[in-house]
Amino acid sequence: MFGYVVINEPELRIREYDLYRSYYCGLCEDLREHYGRFGQLTLNYDTTFLGLLLSCLYEPEDETFVKSSCIVHPFSKRPKRRNKYTRYAADVTILLSWYSMRDNWEDEQQIRGLAMSGILHGAFNRAKERYPEKAQVIADCLERLHALEKQASDSSRSEQVQEVSPDQAGACFGDLMAELFACQHDEWEAPLRRMGFFLGKFIYLLDAYDDLEDDAESGSFNPLLPVRARMQEKGADFDGYMRTLLTMLMASCTRAFEILPIVENIDILRNILYAGVWTKFEEIYAKRTGTGSENNIIDNINENITDDNRENIHENISENISDNISDNISDNISETDRERI
Repeated sequence: MFGYVVINEPELRIREYDLYRSYYCGLCEDLREHYGRFGQLTLNYDTTFLGLLLSCLYEPEDETFVKSSCIVHPFSKRPKRRNKYTRYAADVTILLSWYSMRDNWEDEQQIRGLAMSGILHGAFNRAKERYPEKAQVIADCLERLHALEKQASDSSRSEQVQEVSPDQAGACFGDLMAELFACQHDEWEAPLRRMGFFLGKFIYLLDAYDDLEDDAESGSFNPLLPVRARMQEKGADFDGYMRTLLTMLMASCTRAFEILPIVENIDILRNILYAGVWTKFEEIYAKRTGTGSENNIIDNINENITDDNRENIHENISENISDNISDNISDNISETDRERI
């Protein structure tokens, strides 16, 4: 479930791209120093974004900047930015990676998952000692998700149908991400939690959208499969529904993001949230529908991200989705999450 929170590289200036890479390489160095070479194998863009976001928000005084070579780039020195928030991101990376590898083994019997969860067990224990509350929340949220998967599996073998909605399943990963985004208790905890919650739901449902065909073939749990089946029976546009649903989630995420008093590197963060996270969706959507990205909502958003009208971004999102949001989504949004939105 990693690899969705990325930059839209063509839209970044060279200086911005270099700065983003310096945090990426800084996180890699934190993983190597505290968790060894195998720890470096867990490096990903999603937790790089978390480290960058927190660094830009809190502007830590302990940030260091160095240029050095590494095992991947032995003949060139790469810039690396590190601070206490990139270290936090490294700890989070290990926690998430260990649980992900363990689930890959338990759910799909992947040998790589078994091997990596064993190799990372010591690193996981050290990260868990630093953040026991975070580790417990991750475990609890994944246990909730496993319970929903079991509920769906038991329902499929009985006459009593207890369908698990995308909202229910996505909320488990949303709560997990909300806890990780709130790295400390202060005045910015609430918007960070809200941002993490909706980004987490977006990641989970985008991953489910990506895995639709594989899960349908293997019989694996996917909360979007019954939704697609119902919509296909009615001749409705399932892929358009997914675009609308994911747009709504990211609108809520970015609304919380814009509350944060971030000035430094704000354009990099906006690049990721308003454009980068959609690159994978556009690939999946184009493959499923046989169309390109023309006339899509993301093009409309990018046209409106200017210095003069950034504050109106959410109004523009609402204009694009208001005509069909209630018809397509209301059946799959719970009362609890409707209040959050």
